[in-house]
Amino acid sequence: MTAEKISAGLEVLRQDLPAGALQQLVALLRELGRWGRRVNLTAILEPGEMVSVHILDSLAVRPFVKGPRVIDIGTGAGFPGLPLAITEPDMEFTLLDSNGKKISFVNHVIGELGLANVTAVKARAEDYAPGKRFDTVTARALATVPRLVELSAHLVREDGQLLALKGKYPAAELEATTASPEWEYSVTELVVPFLDSHARHVVSVRRKKTWPK
Repeated sequence: MTAEKISAGLEVLRQDLPAGALQQLVALLRELGRWGRRVNLTAILEPGEMVSVHILDSLAVRPFVKGPRVIDIGTGAGFPGLPLAITEPDMEFTLLDSNGKKISFVNHVIGELGLANVTAVKARAEDYAPGKRFDTVTARALATVPRLVELSAHLVREDGQLLALKGKYPAAELEATTASPEWEYSVTELVVPFLDSHARHVVSVRRKKTWPK
């Protein structure tokens, strides 16, 4: 049932999967449900709802993710980072969160699924200094757009992007963002199959280009 619903959602999203990815996505939800009955990872544990809220909601942003280096800050139990890493095996993902129990779960999934392109790190985004910056920084339900810029600006490459996954159109947040002399943004509405809620949006934040005089 879970595999069929994921496949149906991917048809709506017009996305293909690499070999073995569907089985890995199903296994991810199985482990999330198993751990979630013992550890507070997510309030959503019904299998069908997990497909839409965790898998398809994460993969809706997949066309916007640019690599090869991606970091998911405030990843929690690994969303959107784990579904993106499963479906984009040629990209290198870092999943960052300050919650030790959630990072333990992410590490468990990495080992269980044999995800060679994922590293889990227990740290706060504002304190994390890996030495190399990222092509894409993702964040889902973590903070306002201006706050996300504060937390992750040092992680974004000069020509990279921050992708903030939001629910309804974040008008007030974007008004504050436009006041920044360094950053510009674009907003795209997303369709998430089987998700009965307000429209979803992804906010892409980039540094403004400076032209030589």
